[in-house]
Amino acid sequence: MRILLTNDDGIRAPGIVALHHALAGGGDAGAFRPHGRPLAALFPVAPLTVQSATSHGVTFHEPLMVRPVTVDERMRGLAVDARPADCVKLALTCLWPEHFGEGSRPDLVISGMNAGANCGINVIYSGTVAAALEAAFLGVPAIALSLQLGDGEPDFDCGALHARRAVEAVLAHGPLAPHTCLSINIPPCHHDDPARHDPRPIRVCPMNTHGLNDGYERRVSPAGDVYYWANRSGLDFRQTDPGSDVHELLAGAITLTPLKYDLTSYERLHLWQAELHT
Repeated sequence: MRILLTNDDGIRAPGIVALHHALAGGGDAGAFRPHGRPLAALFPVAPLTVQSATSHGVTFHEPLMVRPVTVDERMRGLAVDARPADCVKLALTCLWPEHFGEGSRPDLVISGMNAGANCGINVIYSGTVAAALEAAFLGVPAIALSLQLGDGEPDFDCGALHARRAVEAVLAHGPLAPHTCLSINIPPCHHDDPARHDPRPIRVCPMNTHGLNDGYERRVSPAGDVYYWANRSGLDFRQTDPGSDVHELLAGAITLTPLKYDLTSYERLHLWQAELHT
């Protein structure tokens, strides 16, 4: 299996580094072996800088600068000075074929591991999810992986092992079909939690569709200009439906939500066709 690895926190972010090491094997959980076979290739192509909450933005009027990056002794990849969706588009169109042969594509795209949950309506804002949706749109199955942050210091290595086990559970049922996009959220893993390595249940659930309780603090700059600073939690929703991804994640489960990129409201399509039929 050959995996394109990307994210939205930047190629040097602790989440993608921990996930890379977990997927590549090693650590206390052994090698990552989907379908009993060793991992064949892991190719990181990620943003040069932090691109959180950039959603599905793409670049048209600036060059996409690419540079090789050695993150540590185990992880090397390509940093793209652009957004997450740009990274996937460029990787599938140019960078992957340049490295693995004309006409070749990865078997899977994994985006993450994001520092922060991407559940509920946050999937619309997420650059992590956008990268996975872009891959799915282009015909390569994709998984977005996100780690919920809590009050303690996050243990990204532990979260990455939970993420890897979730990926293994998904792939145990066979390769994902083209255009598949899955969003997986991992509950918090803190260094001071002795139970952080305990297995977590996996719940397949829909996204919570209620809005966030937005809040902004009004401030005045030294020059006298008024500005506003967001001051609410990204998990503070107006309502949480039982059985939704938010509900299950806050209960301590790993959540898996299938996503799609077709935003057509088919249940209302025929109503508008009837209204505007000419």
